[in-house]
Amino acid sequence: MTRVTRYWNEFRIAMMLLTRLPMGGFSGQVPSLSQARWAYPLVGLPIGLIVWAVWAGAGAIGFSPLLSGFLALAGLTFLTGGLHQDGLADLADGLGGGRDRDHCLEIMRDSRIGSYGVVALVMALGIWVFALFESRPGLTEFLAISVASRFAMLMVLEFLPPARSDGLGQSAATGGYRMIWVGFAAMIALLLPLGSTGLIIALAMVPTTSLVAWRAWKRIGGQTGDVCGATQLLAETAGWMALTL
Repeated sequence: MTRVTRYWNEFRIAMMLLTRLPMGGFSGQVPSLSQARWAYPLVGLPIGLIVWAVWAGAGAIGFSPLLSGFLALAGLTFLTGGLHQDGLADLADGLGGGRDRDHCLEIMRDSRIGSYGVVALVMALGIWVFALFESRPGLTEFLAISVASRFAMLMVLEFLPPARSDGLGQSAATGGYRMIWVGFAAMIALLLPLGSTGLIIALAMVPTTSLVAWRAWKRIGGQTGDVCGATQLLAETAGWMALTL
């Protein structure tokens, strides 16, 4: 297997994990989630493009910016299968209702959603839509925020230890900072054309990501798949909020 083929297969694994887009089958050895994690930020490129197309297409046929924002959110949810929304709801329920580390993790594994999860989702998704309505973003903003928020998720995977001995957070985390420069370079390349706006977006995402990581580390001792999903969605929402400035 050539190096290009290996990287392409790792990107496909990342796409299969983070989206519902069809990526075909594999012949031969299948890359692990750990090997594919460097590509997580790059998954933001097709997602950002498609969600922007929904937003722009809805506006072009006459829908209001507010309704276009809701349609863009629906497109995002369809593309990702609600993966990150589920992570935010589970994390909010776990950290909000857990007595201790083990109880938090137990709640986070429960498929049912509680009051903390509902409130967190309503707040985050409401802000997401209204921020689009206020900022009226273009393609570059969609791509930059989509990639940067998934780079934030990758940073949590890289720098926080797994909170469990099994699960997505554990299987995707091992490997040691492999090719993280690829996602970083993609993020910088998209933020730089935005000038000071790109700097504001980054400055909003950094403390948001840091706060989620810090709370996860204090309460459950590290990261899980839910922590990573919540990080992505909250960083993305913070980026849209910053864009309104």
